[in-house]
This record gives sequence, structure tokens and C-alpha cells, in this order.
Amino acid sequence: MTVDANSKLRGISVANDRIFQQLFDIGTREQLIANYKKVRELTRTLVAPLSPEDQQLQSMDDASPTKWHLAHTSWFFEIFVLKDYLEGYGPYTKEFAYLYNSYYQSIGPQYDRPKRGVISRPSVDEIVGYRKWTDEKMLECIANVSDRDFSKLYSLVTLGINHEQQHQELLLTDIKHAFSLNPLYPKYKECKREKSVSAPLDWLSFDGGQFRIGYEGKNFSYDNEGPAFDMLLQPYQLASRLVTNREFLAFIEDGGYENPTFWLSDGWYWVNRGGIKKPLYWQKEGKWHYYTLGGYLPIEMDEPVCHVSFFEADAFARWSGARLPTEFEWEVACPNSISQKHLLNLDCLHPKSECSHGLVQMIGDVWEWTSSPYTGFPNFNPVQGPIGEYNGKFMCNQIVLKGGSCVTPLDHIRSTYRNFFPPEIRWQFCGFRLAK
Repeated sequence: MTVDANSKLRGISVANDRIFQQLFDIGTREQLIANYKKVRELTRTLVAPLSPEDQQLQSMDDASPTKWHLAHTSWFFEIFVLKDYLEGYGPYTKEFAYLYNSYYQSIGPQYDRPKRGVISRPSVDEIVGYRKWTDEKMLECIANVSDRDFSKLYSLVTLGINHEQQHQELLLTDIKHAFSLNPLYPKYKECKREKSVSAPLDWLSFDGGQFRIGYEGKNFSYDNEGPAFDMLLQPYQLASRLVTNREFLAFIEDGGYENPTFWLSDGWYWVNRGGIKKPLYWQKEGKWHYYTLGGYLPIEMDEPVCHVSFFEADAFARWSGARLPTEFEWEVACPNSISQKHLLNLDCLHPKSECSHGLVQMIGDVWEWTSSPYTGFPNFNPVQGPIGEYNGKFMCNQIVLKGGSCVTPLDHIRSTYRNFFPPEIRWQFCGFRLAK
């Protein structure tokens, strides 16, 4: 199988000048090298608290071992950059093309995702060696690629950098889930904790009209953020802040999980099939506690509720007499209303409360569920070739989330960013705000 995969690799070339839906400014070689080094160094920092045993864990089908994330992000640079742009390229290890391919069918077959945790070899040390090799070859490639090919290389490396940032976030969400199943509740690291104080919830009104949706700037964006288009919105209201743990607890205590009138049909089936009665990581031992990356702690009631599914967010909204915003309502409200950016900070890997007034918590803290299905914008066409599998093929049975979370890298998020997950997932840092 690995022989066939590598044979197929040799026949594939990313021969498409339009790597992304939107064009963006091309920087210098020095800037690209600096950006590449920065993201790779942050990954090393995130992995530093973890033992080799920790890095082998895979706690469920949706999660991946830390070690796999380390290898896959290097695989991405090797397959999409080095293979086509490094003179004299030869694979680090031919079997890696199969082991660390995530879902790129046009590249070749992949190892079964739910079984990634049984790949004990290659070892962590060998994967670290693979990353060092990749870094050496990438710096050589960036420095020596022809001027003619540099713009395409710049686009692909920038995509790889953003891809690794996505996996930095997944690395933290995946290890949190794995540690939460350990009865010792190990800490990923010590995290600062602030007393939570939340401002009263206000309703902010937004005029209807025709608005431009999607990304049109000169920086990097994903193809699913465009092409930009005009949309007519009716007048609407947004909650000034995110829903808190205290407010969600009132839903629990009022029998929200037992009342079918609040739930979508699929959500009611999901709740009863799984015996769902509370957000992920919550436990009641006298008082309510939750597992965090800083350990097992009493719940701070004024923090944003987190690790809830779309089904739970939607049910809460119905219970409260409101609804979830569409992604378009959220995006139109966001650009001039960002008063806090609580994104990835290694001292505090948890959502914070917000006591300011106005529209707050739009960027950071938790990914916000919207009511919008993940589909393509008008005139969206995936890029031709393997890169086209990055986003477009997932436009079915998924929901759009906006705004980033407390484990999203600072320079990775923007108001047009469209994250997407199936409606039942909870291991991501997902919360919500209300709309009317």
C-alpha cells in the first residue's frame, strides 16, 4: 500500500496558480522564513509539558495523538511544498506518506483515523527527527527556490503555517480530552485563574440592510471565506456577551435536558442515546466542578459556558426565548465591535469572564456556534488538485462557528474565519451567544 501511495505522489503536482480563493500580498523570503520559524517554535513550546506517554494518547475517534499532530504538520510541508519545489527532493521515509496523510484522497490512502493511537512506532524521538529534517529542508527550499516559483511557494508555505496553527489548537483540545479521562486529572500545566465577574446581559440592536460578506483584504484567508458577496439582512439583536456557566446551570436545573420541546429531533436523539445531562467536563461532587487544562477545579459561574454542542446551544436558546445568530449576523456585527481578544495565552488556557459593557467576547474565549450550515458562498469553487480537499469537501452536515477560542493562536483569527464541526461535537472550546 505504501508503494502505491508513493507512486501516486510522484504523479501529483500542485500545478495551480490560484492556491486560494482570494489573492493576498506576497512578502519576502526573510518574512516567510520568520513566519515559518515562529509557528514551528510555538508547536515545540506547546509540546514541552508532555511526556512521550502523553503524546501517544488517543482518547476518541475525533481526537489524535500529539505525536500524530507533530508528524502530520511536517507531512503537509513535505507533500505540498518540498516534493514540488525542493531540488533533489527525496522522501524522509516513504511510509510516512501513508501514516500521516489525514484525508487527502487524491494524494493516496490513509491509515485509519480511529487507530492512530496504536502507532507506537515511529517513536516521539523519531518524529522530532522528522520535524528537524523538515525544517532544514524547508529553509533550504525557501532560500533557493527560483523567483519565478516564489509566489506559489509563498502561498503554499503560508497555507502550511495556518494549517499548523489549526493543529496547535487541536493538540490542546485533544490532550485536554485525554487527560480528562484520567482519574488523577493531571494538569497540562499551571494556569493563572482570575475571579470571574460578568456584566449583565444587554441586547444590542443592528439595522437591517445589504452587507458585504466574506474576506476581501490583502492578507491570507482560506478559500471558504470567499468569494465575498452581498447579503440582505433583516434588523436583529445580539446578546452583548456570551452565555455563562451560571445561566446554563439554570437551564440544567429547570430540566432543560429532559424537555423534548427545546430540542431539535437529532439533538433529542443524541441527548437520550448518550445520556447527556451537562456540558462536557462538568461533574457535580457537592458543588459543580470541571476539568480544565490547569486541572480539576470548581466552576467559575460567570465564565462563558464551554464544551457544549450545537444541539445544547440551540436548546438553551429555545428555552430562553431567543435563538442562535446566523454566521452573517455575527460577521456584520463583529468588525467594529471587538473589545477583547482572549486568544492563546499559555498562562491561561481557559475562557475568561467579561465585565465590560457593549458587544464583547466576539474574538477569543470560545468558538461561537451559529445557526448557519457550512456551505459554500455563491460562486465558490474549490481549488483544483489536492489542496482543493482542504475545505470544500466538508460542506455537508456541519455547522459554522465564529470568533476563535482561548487556544486559537493570536494571528490566526479574523471576523470572516469560518470554522465548522458536526452539531454533536463538544471537545472543542465551543460556546455561544444569543440572538433575536
